[in-house]
Amino acid sequence: ALKIVPYLTKSRLPILEVGPNKFLFSENGICNMPIINMEMGFKLMFDLFKEEISLADVIVWATLYPFIDSSPTSVNVAEKYKSIHNWYQQLSSMDNFKNAINEATQNKGVAAFKDYFSQAPVPVESSSASHSVSEDNENSVTQDEINEAYQSWISGRDNYPKREQRSHPLLPQEGKRNILLTSALPYVNNIPHLGNIVGCVLSADAFARYCRARNYNILYICGTDEYGTATETKAVQEGLTPQQICDKYHALHAEVYKWFDISFDHFGRTTTTEQTEIAQDIFWRLQKRNYVYQEDVDQLFCENCQRFLADRFVEGICPFCASPDARGDQCDKCGKLINAVELKQPTCKLCKKQPIIKSSQHLFLDLPKIEPMLQKYYERPDSLTDWSTAARNITQTWLRDGVKSRCITRDLKWGTPVPLEGFTDKVFYVWYDAPIGYISITATYTEEWEKWWKNPQNVEMYNFMAKDNVPFHSIIFPACLLAVEDNYTVVNKLSATEYLNYEDGKFSKSRGIGVFGNDAKATGIQPDIWRFYLLYVRPETQDSSFSWSDLEAKNNSELLANLGNFVNRALLFVSNFFNGEIPEMNLIEEDKVLFAFITREIRTYNNNLERTKIRDGIRNILNISRLGNQYMQANTPWKLIKQSEADKIRAGTVVGICANIACLLSTLLQPYMPTISKEILNQAQLSNDYTVITDKFVCLLPAGHKIGKPKHLFEKIEPHKTEEFRQKYGGRTNPAAKQAQATISSQDIKELEEQVLKQGDHVRKLKADKAEKFVIQDEVKKLLDLKKRLAVAKGEPAAENDGKKKKKN
Repeated sequence: ALKIVPYLTKSRLPILEVGPNKFLFSENGICNMPIINMEMGFKLMFDLFKEEISLADVIVWATLYPFIDSSPTSVNVAEKYKSIHNWYQQLSSMDNFKNAINEATQNKGVAAFKDYFSQAPVPVESSSASHSVSEDNENSVTQDEINEAYQSWISGRDNYPKREQRSHPLLPQEGKRNILLTSALPYVNNIPHLGNIVGCVLSADAFARYCRARNYNILYICGTDEYGTATETKAVQEGLTPQQICDKYHALHAEVYKWFDISFDHFGRTTTTEQTEIAQDIFWRLQKRNYVYQEDVDQLFCENCQRFLADRFVEGICPFCASPDARGDQCDKCGKLINAVELKQPTCKLCKKQPIIKSSQHLFLDLPKIEPMLQKYYERPDSLTDWSTAARNITQTWLRDGVKSRCITRDLKWGTPVPLEGFTDKVFYVWYDAPIGYISITATYTEEWEKWWKNPQNVEMYNFMAKDNVPFHSIIFPACLLAVEDNYTVVNKLSATEYLNYEDGKFSKSRGIGVFGNDAKATGIQPDIWRFYLLYVRPETQDSSFSWSDLEAKNNSELLANLGNFVNRALLFVSNFFNGEIPEMNLIEEDKVLFAFITREIRTYNNNLERTKIRDGIRNILNISRLGNQYMQANTPWKLIKQSEADKIRAGTVVGICANIACLLSTLLQPYMPTISKEILNQAQLSNDYTVITDKFVCLLPAGHKIGKPKHLFEKIEPHKTEEFRQKYGGRTNPAAKQAQATISSQDIKELEEQVLKQGDHVRKLKADKAEKFVIQDEVKKLLDLKKRLAVAKGEPAAENDGKKKKKN
């Protein structure tokens, strides 16, 4: 699907978007293209054009459009290149092209580019030209942007949309954007660690809070996944029944998520009658349509325990990547699904003895027969659009390689019973059964659950999870829902994260390494700080690491020194110098330019969160805070207030604008730091009615508005505290972790060396491309972390380096 993007009102957006994050031309690239090169390229490009309109036609036409009536070269086009001229005119007369231009330029046509070209530098032919134009565009705004931002500011809070009230049970509404949001159901056999939390429930919660602040009609559903071998093995280990294990850990999960301020609309569980009824109904529909067949299966059987070893009852060496910790259903390291008999050197999880192979009859889902439906579903123009990279790549790989039949039954007692005669002693496999939990949990929330789950025309479904869960949510579950032909709502957007590591290794409860949900509370660090940091390092495109020193740095620099300092100073000035009342604001051009830059950040923020780029939205918030800090520092209201009457008036304007920026920050912080957001709102004495997130910067604190008492928002985290936590929760200094390092294989070292080389090349490329400074700094930090991990793996001292070049003597 092609999309022409208006690039007069947005920062550094491309003119032509052909897919998620795939851009063919940027505004800077076009404006910097030497005219002579365009002429030389006409004849070459024309050779690409066929009788039918191709992608090349669209690209070249869109590239020429801004210049065709505003460049001296265009006068000669018709004379020199008649075929090109005729081709251009032919496309220009077509309705699709007219409509696209009208939308992109707001019906202004070529005239819309006038201000832009008047400010653009003259194109020059040099290797540094592109970079200079890019920098100029980043640090400037057009007159259109300034005028629009000013009009938004003066529109005032009387015209601001009010926050809509939500009443339960929530149901889809006609004419509204209805979003059904799920996060992967956590296993009920453990306490979630930080990686589990940010990968699923926290990321989904940030998106849910954003949607509510946009007045979307969103239902956020989650719960504990309680059936399967994970529960049975845990029950054996703790000497409890499976139901007792479920009751115990469901309560623990609910408590952890409540502390993290996760705002589920309903948090349920899968051990319900609704789960049995809906899972069996879907099964019967699949069976009736001949999508289920029977087959004898060789399985691992433990003679000592006298039981078949399904899924997590057996462990061994992965047949694909040789990981020693693969389970009987999946390898966490490479993410591939496994049949238990494929494991090398399998052992029973309960008694550690080697099992034998024994045959058992099972039911299979005939995915190859359903595949045409699945392929058709993903051939829609908007399919896989705005999916995370991991989710899109994994799904496309499965579709490309062809799906295979999957066994949907297990020889277990704890699970949803199979209703088919001859199989009633078996239960459904957890990855057939578990995703149906989203439906059954909704059914326990409202009897009208079908209005959400059988309404794809009016409901969008968003899923959040870690990447190892993607095949079940993008292939197997949708295949079942499509095949039953019952108008089920199927996933529209899927956001999957990579993995969050802990310091230099992995989270491990058994080895006491890493911070788990209950540990976070014990540190005394507030939930909002945890939420901010975890979403700041959210592994959106590649694995990332939790680091105590980095948590300390982000809290003390970004939150305390940047955001917190700005908000406190802005409100404190109002309180101390203007008796707690917002002063009159007499705007000058500098103020309007600031509004334009802030508006640009707001729109980028919205664009990021709409596309579930949760981490990137934080950068927009911090950028707005920096703009506010820079504006205040440049205008020095603490000096102006002591000078002439005109200076005092100017000080009042600056302080009033900064107080409004603080108010804006409270609104944008809602998805990330809900408690801090409310605190800023309370200090500003602004009603919750004005917490809607729009694409505008509006004056919500007008002159005369009385604010409350300003207070500090954040506290400094001292280095000795983070060192204490590092010692307590593992890492390199923990004896257990040191012992674990001794088991590192040469293969692990080789992989780390390859990662260091790859990351080093990535950093060098970013520097060569003159990427933004904060992007380079983040990637350099990842490189240094990898080098430290490699040094530890080799038993060498890790070099202390903050990424800065050493000074020469």
